[in-house]
Amino acid sequence: MPKTSDAPAQKGLPGRKAQAARNDELILDAARTVFLHDANAPIAAVAERAGVGISALYRRYPSKDVLLRTLCHEGLRRYNTEADAALDDSDGWRGLVEFLARVVDADVHSLTVHLAGTFAPDESMLPDVMHSGEVTAELVRRAHATGTLRPEVNPQDLGLVLESCAAIALPDRERTAQLRRRVLAMLVAGLASDGALPGPPPEVGEFAWRWQRRQ
Repeated sequence: MPKTSDAPAQKGLPGRKAQAARNDELILDAARTVFLHDANAPIAAVAERAGVGISALYRRYPSKDVLLRTLCHEGLRRYNTEADAALDDSDGWRGLVEFLARVVDADVHSLTVHLAGTFAPDESMLPDVMHSGEVTAELVRRAHATGTLRPEVNPQDLGLVLESCAAIALPDRERTAQLRRRVLAMLVAGLASDGALPGPPPEVGEFAWRWQRRQ
């Protein structure tokens, strides 16, 4: 059955623009569901789930590549929004921990786990990619300054923490959220523990290869 919505048209927009905005939201929500389940699914499956015509979808997203890129870019923007908000916390450790929890709840890194390499990123994403690196580094610096975060933990380690939580996926969404929070709590406890971690830390750009388009 196609996904439907009885949400009112967005306030302040004339009829056609409000409908277009609502369709766009439906399309992105449907695309997330469809492609996280099967990254190889056809774009027609997104239109069917969103309850919009295929022509309406193609007017907004002329190819699957564009749709996937937009979906992941939206996830990156959400990450940056949460990271920026965390910098407002006067306690660097608390800001970092609450930031991790919000990003896990938003399920941002499922996009990375499932969709990296399925589309070609373009330069429009670069400013947000750069900002992501900068703000994550600042969150780690502030958490280190509190003396709570392990000194050897770096910004790339946070990506591994978030991807570990995103890898937990059950048919029951509520149970998935519970288990992700449980695992995050264990990982956060590890971030604050004493003792050296085994092996060298992840390096900047070490996982960038995943975003190369798979043939």
